[in-house]
Amino acid sequence: MKALLSLLALLAVLIAGAARADEPVPAAAPAAADPALEARVKAIGDELRCLVCQNQTISDSHAGLAADLKNQIREQLQAGRSEREILDFMVQRYGDFVLYRPPLKTTTVLLWAGPFVLLSLGLATVVVVVRRRRRADSEPHLTEAQRLDAARLLQDEPETTS
Repeated sequence: MKALLSLLALLAVLIAGAARADEPVPAAAPAAADPALEARVKAIGDELRCLVCQNQTISDSHAGLAADLKNQIREQLQAGRSEREILDFMVQRYGDFVLYRPPLKTTTVLLWAGPFVLLSLGLATVVVVVRRRRRADSEPHLTEAQRLDAARLLQDEPETTS
């Protein structure tokens, strides 16, 4: 039995090691090269959503794609493109979803209204459930005729002794 547990533990360690042996994440260019450029890269990166993580900006993400996008932003800034041009390029390439704060348009209205719609549906469901429970608790379970029938049946039953 101990040998089986030891074998399973070894197998778990090997699987965990294999999972971590993936290729290392490519790092963005060193930040110390030009502090002003890095500040601009970070400012633009704060406006873009990591397409891998989806809940982080590319400035905060350590995903490989985020590092690639930061490098691309850095290259475009060095080529003389403005921040607006870079954001427009990213939107053209990845859609409005890449923006951490997408503009309110007909194509993005679901992104803006979705959370409020879901919250409203959830609250409406809670209200309906609570009202049904209150109504069920306040209504008598038996009519008066049914109670009299039950009392009569109970009186007719002989007592059982245990």
